[in-house]
Amino acid sequence: MIRFVFFLLLLAAMLYGVFWAIDRRNSGGASGPARPLPPGPMGPDDDEAFLHGLDLERRRHRGDPPTSQETHDHPE
Repeated sequence: MIRFVFFLLLLAAMLYGVFWAIDRRNSGGASGPARPLPPGPMGPDDDEAFLHGLDLERRRHRGDPPTSQETHDHPE
């Protein structure tokens, strides 16, 4: 019975080593992920051009005159 447990431990260690080597090879040998993760979704409150456009729309709706900076700035 003890020999069977040692055999299972040896088999598990060998399988772990094989899968570890496969994973290292697929990741290019780096310790991190193989591919960089895509950036997360960007909220509208993080987009400066969107916020600038909202501010301009709000000012136009209220009837405020545009400032000198607004006439030269164009959000991309």
